[in-house]
Amino acid sequence: SFLGVKFLGFEDKLAILRAVAAVGREYRRRQELDRMTMLEWLEEKRQPGRAIGRFWRPVLVSAVNEELDRMAARYGLQVIWLGFLASAQGYELGVPAVPLGELYRAEAWQRLERVRLRLRAAVDRVVFRGGRAAAVVSAGETASADFYILAVPFERLAGLAPELGMDFTGWEHSPITGIHLWYDRPVTELPHATLLDRTIQWFFNKAEGRHIQVVVSASRKLLDLKRSELVELARGELAEFLPSARSARLEQAHVIKEVRATFSALPGMEARRPPARTGFDNVLLAGDWTHSGWPPTMEGAVRSGYLAAEAVAAACGRPVRFFKPDPA
Repeated sequence: SFLGVKFLGFEDKLAILRAVAAVGREYRRRQELDRMTMLEWLEEKRQPGRAIGRFWRPVLVSAVNEELDRMAARYGLQVIWLGFLASAQGYELGVPAVPLGELYRAEAWQRLERVRLRLRAAVDRVVFRGGRAAAVVSAGETASADFYILAVPFERLAGLAPELGMDFTGWEHSPITGIHLWYDRPVTELPHATLLDRTIQWFFNKAEGRHIQVVVSASRKLLDLKRSELVELARGELAEFLPSARSARLEQAHVIKEVRATFSALPGMEARRPPARTGFDNVLLAGDWTHSGWPPTMEGAVRSGYLAAEAVAAACGRPVRFFKPDPA
């Protein structure tokens, strides 16, 4: 199927196949992958500009949320390894049939008698006493527990628990911009698609072809644009690929700029990502920025939660394996 795609030339395809084969040889073996950018690695492999723009960039920028000239090569190679080489099922995606807000709604936890959620109760401070965490303070109220998992963005950690001594000097964020468009009629039957050689990277059919969400990862260049400018940009580029969108009337639009969507996966960052365990035996860390083994993604955040849960279970003398390692 790859050899049959029409948006790449024959020389592009051969170059990509050679580079993918190099991923198989170098991933987990080449030590300097965390010290070079993905673009440097691609240039080293003599990838043509069209191959970079129409294959490597659409796949990797969306997966890692960083541009190729900033992304550490180790993360790019990991995505290709897991998606194309590690197993025959690596390309398969799991897509929730309902919104995440419904999938993880508070009511879903009610069947677990010993679980209680406190919504809209931001933690202001972790209290340490006797070399351990003793409590958390939220809106003037104190709550204590045996273990504390701090699943917060890295920039909030120093304010919550300066005793941990975490240094985030040099850490950066990478943004994601989402634009929702509601048309008066269906404009596509496709469930999703990527737009090549455009600002918009992906669109997703959210409801019957009328509600379209477009996504731009590593969207620094869009942060200063006005809402109206972003809406017109999305409408214009969609209309180039979806003829029905040219005549459809836009009924509603919504723009979401996630300025701090993920940490920036720069070279050298992997060695700085902290593990789940801290210097305090009852304090654990979780989040996509921790050492999950994956790039800064939602899946990486989930893996970090598994690792933190394993650490708590082990500390309680009841070790459990939640974490599923990557294919060898």
